Amino acid sequence: MAGLNSTKLHVAKTIKLYISGAFPRTESGRSFPVYLFNSKKIYAHLCRASRKDLRNAVAAAKSAQAGWCGRSAYNRSQILYRMAEMMEGKRNEFIEIFVQTLGYSSAEANDVVEQAIDALVYYAGFADKFQQLIGAVNPVSGPHHNFTTPEAVGVVALICAEKFDFSRFVGQIAAITCSGNSTVVLLAQDGAAVLAPLAEVFATSDLPGGVINLLSGFAEELAPHLAGHMEIDSICLARNDENMRAAVKEDAVFNLKRIVDNPANELSLAQILQFVEYKTVWHPIGF
Repeated sequence: MAGLNSTKLHVAKTIKLYISGAFPRTESGRSFPVYLFNSKKIYAHLCRASRKDLRNAVAAAKSAQAGWCGRSAYNRSQILYRMAEMMEGKRNEFIEIFVQTLGYSSAEANDVVEQAIDALVYYAGFADKFQQLIGAVNPVSGPHHNFTTPEAVGVVALICAEKFDFSRFVGQIAAITCSGNSTVVLLAQDGAAVLAPLAEVFATSDLPGGVINLLSGFAEELAPHLAGHMEIDSICLARNDENMRAAVKEDAVFNLKRIVDNPANELSLAQILQFVEYKTVWHPIGF
């Protein structure tokens, strides 16, 4: 080992998937490289998720969703805020990845991490408040009370944009999960090395295993299987590929998935409402 240390041998990382709160390797054994910015020197090898990995991730999300939705809104808020705390603690690790693999300056990388932390805090604050803002007691004629309340859609697949935008990406995950949804996230190849510290943030934030699942791979290979999977209830499609958009919408018809197409890059209540559905209850009175 002394000889290795003296030559300062660089050992490229192997970044695994994040499924059901664990860090499995892809069952296919495939990987793809991430290079240091503007060089051919390998920074890390990322697992290239297969269709079976995707099925495992969806099964984990499906299993976790009811329990996550059943938690109090305040507890989901606490966990999202804990994510922000853990991301703050790993700020330097995120900055190093952005500088080394994406060519950001230290100041640019710090700003990006700051915005992602702000997104987690923002949706943590909304997790136990949005119901009161959009729920309603409806005026009806007759001996009834009529209530409308929001509920989580279920399992949401997030297909990330081709151009890496960390704060937008984190904000989309927070907007999806704060209302009780679970999610399967397919990262774009650009910036996918962030999977390692981000998964560690989720794994150390009291988040139940399976609520958020992270896959690194090729969208062209896996997007059709996400769109056709019958246990996925909604797809958030952030990519601008017109052919992929058309194919996903066509395949999603078979189980009437809701498609959230190219969501806005902003923090707002509207981002949460794209991933809820509404239940109206009639309650008799006066008997």
